[in-house]
Amino acid sequence: MTAPAQNPANNIATADLYDERGDELASVSLQFQSLGGRSHFSGAVRTIRCFQDNALVKSTLATPGNGNVLVVDGGGSLGTALMGDMIAESAVANGWAGVVINGAIRDREAIAALDLGVKALGSNPRKSAKEGAGEVDVELEIDGVTIRPGATIWCDPDGILVER
Repeated sequence: MTAPAQNPANNIATADLYDERGDELASVSLQFQSLGGRSHFSGAVRTIRCFQDNALVKSTLATPGNGNVLVVDGGGSLGTALMGDMIAESAVANGWAGVVINGAIRDREAIAALDLGVKALGSNPRKSAKEGAGEVDVELEIDGVTIRPGATIWCDPDGILVER
């Protein structure tokens, strides 16, 4: 597996970045868990909106990530996992910096061992549907914060900041 290209911004603390840039950045106050092996990650945003169906997550993370971060709005559902270890391994192999999921993952111990940033609300061993329902590269709103494809996102154990 190939690790995502190292981005110098990956080691920037979100608290320091907010102190520096202030209202240029939106802060997501929803308490995501840090579940990947990479604690600090950042990059240009790609987006998916889906609900308890991870086919688009799987197919997107199987494409070249170029150090980007995939933000998935699963509607906050913890009913099924939107990413497991095999999809996360694909993300690493394809050069994604990280994944933020407004929903659940599974295989959290295996994912914690990967060089991938992962933020999610929690975990559930239950598989999701695989029908491809959802939308790719659309504007999302999570916790009142607008997340646009192409914007920069920064994540660390303190939280998530997004370019306005």
